[in-house]
Amino acid sequence: MTSVRTRTRMIERLRAQGISNENILTIMGQIPRHAFVDEALAHKAYDDFSLPIGFAQTISQPYIVARMSELLYAVPKHNKVLEIGTGCGYQTAILAKIFKTVHTIERIAGLVRNTRDRLNTLGVHNARLRHADGSKGLPELAPFDAIIITAAAPIVPEHLMDQLSIGGRLVFPVGDADQELRMIERLDEGFTETRLEKVKFVPLLPGIS
Repeated sequence: MTSVRTRTRMIERLRAQGISNENILTIMGQIPRHAFVDEALAHKAYDDFSLPIGFAQTISQPYIVARMSELLYAVPKHNKVLEIGTGCGYQTAILAKIFKTVHTIERIAGLVRNTRDRLNTLGVHNARLRHADGSKGLPELAPFDAIIITAAAPIVPEHLMDQLSIGGRLVFPVGDADQELRMIERLDEGFTETRLEKVKFVPLLPGIS
């Protein structure tokens, strides 16, 4: 079991790392990260590193989750977000506290089954989870107020930019061995790209399994 003190230490660490949005910090404190990892790893759930979740995938470290969430929180509308790479559903649960509806795509069937059950158990009912190849996004449901990719694309996914609404943000890691977190914003006059910081994610793969 994890204690309130353990979560509090995580929030204090996130604040020291530069996460300043109090709403994001509150949400991070509310979501039980230990519920998204194997019971044997629960005692490490609030430490600041990624953990394995099976199927050669990981749950991102709390700082990266908070950083990407904070970037998305700043969009003008919080109606609809697209998440590519559901994984264990931790980032999904946080997005569900920010946006009215979360459309989330996972390519690995085993993760989809486990995560759907987990989100239902935790009372996350505004996430629409589908087993599919997320690399192309969901053009039929676009535009989205925000898009987040939780695996590293080899190149900037320009085809997803058109799925953003005006004022929307696409936050994603890009690269192979050397990866970088970036943000693309869609403005009235076009797109702007911001290069943020070095990161390490599993690769974004096409197809389903």
